[in-house]
Amino acid sequence: MIPRYSRPDMVAIWSPETKFRIWYEIEAHACDAQAELGVIPKDAAAAVWKAKDVEFDVARIDEIEAVTKHDVIAFLTHLAEIIGQTEARFVHQGMTSSDVLDTCFNVQLVRAADMLIQGMEGLLAALKRRALEHKDTVRIGRSHGIHAEPTTMGLTFARFYAEMARNLDRLRVARAEIATGAISGAVGTFANIDPAVEAHVCAQLGLEPEPISTQVIPRDRHAAFFAALGVVASSVENIAVEIRHMQRTEVLEAEEFFSKGQKGSSAMPHKRNPVLTENLTGLARLVRMAVVPAMENVALWHERDISHSSVERNIGPDTTITLDFALARLTSVIDKLVIYPDNMMSNLNKFRGLVHSQRVLLALTQKGVSREDAYRLVQRNAMRVWEEGADFLTELKADAEVRAAMSEAEIEEKFDLGYHTRQVDTIFKRVFG
Repeated sequence: MIPRYSRPDMVAIWSPETKFRIWYEIEAHACDAQAELGVIPKDAAAAVWKAKDVEFDVARIDEIEAVTKHDVIAFLTHLAEIIGQTEARFVHQGMTSSDVLDTCFNVQLVRAADMLIQGMEGLLAALKRRALEHKDTVRIGRSHGIHAEPTTMGLTFARFYAEMARNLDRLRVARAEIATGAISGAVGTFANIDPAVEAHVCAQLGLEPEPISTQVIPRDRHAAFFAALGVVASSVENIAVEIRHMQRTEVLEAEEFFSKGQKGSSAMPHKRNPVLTENLTGLARLVRMAVVPAMENVALWHERDISHSSVERNIGPDTTITLDFALARLTSVIDKLVIYPDNMMSNLNKFRGLVHSQRVLLALTQKGVSREDAYRLVQRNAMRVWEEGADFLTELKADAEVRAAMSEAEIEEKFDLGYHTRQVDTIFKRVFG
């Protein structure tokens, strides 16, 4: 990803320096295990650790790869230059390139998942704080973009919290599923390497041994990982779209914080645009873009091919870096979001009581009016509000058929906003415990 949408700690996970350091640790731990089994001399295994404080020369490795056309061989050649050819001949005993590549990739994905989980926890804290702050701030709920019935801003934040809490669970499951390693040799049979080597390397790297690999770790694990990231990205967009709607001039129930000196438009000095949440909508598309290629990587030829390799070299860094940035940005947006309760109430009252139509409908049915007739009576008066700018309560009181079933006081009681928020505490207990 470009630096504009990247954070340094996540970028570092995918740097060549980090990758080669993980490759080295895999090889060094494997040598230790081989030495314990008596496959290689213990002093040779110890010699490999001479490179533990060495910074691998990325340019040199690239130079070797330009000749060998093989990245793992290029790295091993460079390692031999550091520790000496005599000891280096014992490195990579019985291993195949995928043992290094796949195990390293999963280490990187686990580290990335840990950062994403941390980011999600920060977002959840922000959503919870704003939910509690605005638990009783009434706003109009909308369906199809049209006024429906009253809700609260706190419930809006609470439902986003619940969604992101589910996503936190998904990230944890994805992390657990991807946290496997394989040191099983060519076609995964352990013919040239003892399974104890795999067990040792995985233990040192915080992974579980892959129960059965071919020459690669099965890619259904990776498909599930990137699918989980795609769902998280969609939830980011879900929140972003709601904020973008709330910031529309005609709505203006909330808006992104507009800092001192910030400019909204090169042409129109008055503009204050929802640029951060628009950006989040775009970033979510980039994360989801990786899901289908990850799914298609599951089907490989026989015990191994590398059709997945070029895909993963891109989607591994790009999706995790992008989602990490998106979670941090969304957390900041939620933390600083400016809320306008007065505008919320003004919008709720814009159509002069129409939002109470269901309560009147239900009350009429309770008074013995058929549902069909009750709907007809309420809709008849509601349409005068839409089309003529009438007041809903006034129209209902003046309707002889409605008054035949309900008194004026009974009609007025159905316009109590508190009725719509009486279960907010119950919902909050469900969400926050």
